[in-house]
Amino acid sequence: MTYQGYLIDLDGTIYLGKEPIPAGKRFVERLQAKNIPFLFVTNNTTKKPEMVQMRLAEEFGIDVSAELIYTAALATVDYLDEKALGKKVYVIGESGLIDTIREADYIWEEEQPDYVVVGLDTAVTYEQLAKATLAIQKGAHFIGTNPDKNIPTERGLMPGAGSLIALLETATRVKSVIIGKPEAVIMDGALKKIGLAKEAVVMVGDNYETDIQSGIKNEIASLLVLTGFTQKEDIPNLPVAPTHIVDSLDDWQV
Repeated sequence: MTYQGYLIDLDGTIYLGKEPIPAGKRFVERLQAKNIPFLFVTNNTTKKPEMVQMRLAEEFGIDVSAELIYTAALATVDYLDEKALGKKVYVIGESGLIDTIREADYIWEEEQPDYVVVGLDTAVTYEQLAKATLAIQKGAHFIGTNPDKNIPTERGLMPGAGSLIALLETATRVKSVIIGKPEAVIMDGALKKIGLAKEAVVMVGDNYETDIQSGIKNEIASLLVLTGFTQKEDIPNLPVAPTHIVDSLDDWQV
């Protein structure tokens, strides 16, 4: 099967934490050699596209422009702009998320924000969670950047943004609006950015719950690669099969 363009996950697909996945690099190089459009679509909000670009080049030897990296932080700003409830926001997250939102002219507010945005923060404190809880209870619109329960790393599966969001949903009894994969917000933004119809692209990733479900839920073909979150033994129990499954991206012909 040939596709005009590729939407590609990063962690678990192109690298695993700090460890490279060599087949991922070779896959990107094949796309580049054939001038096939692609866009990295990542739920990771801890780094801005320019930082991701630098990391790909310096740590993994993959040279791409920052324009080819679409993060859940960028999709979150698109959602905030469209929702237009106000400009005051309280954010739990790292610099990639906070800086992206602030650069979009949103104002930091801890007591009475219009929005509470929650992403991954590996140094999160109880006080931050308390402030978010109180603000949501007061009526702030609760946004979760992405539902990832875990992050695949060289150490194993670590807590992800979805774990923090679940904690706050429990504390507030309020369901968050999720921006990242597998939701339509980020996928619609990705299709707009790559400039192709959903029928023309395939979503490539290692995580059935996010990457592959983003294809299934949004009527986009999916390619599951078994190098990260979802394992071969999980396949028989998947409720809806991915369009394609490969052990390694070396097995996929572009």
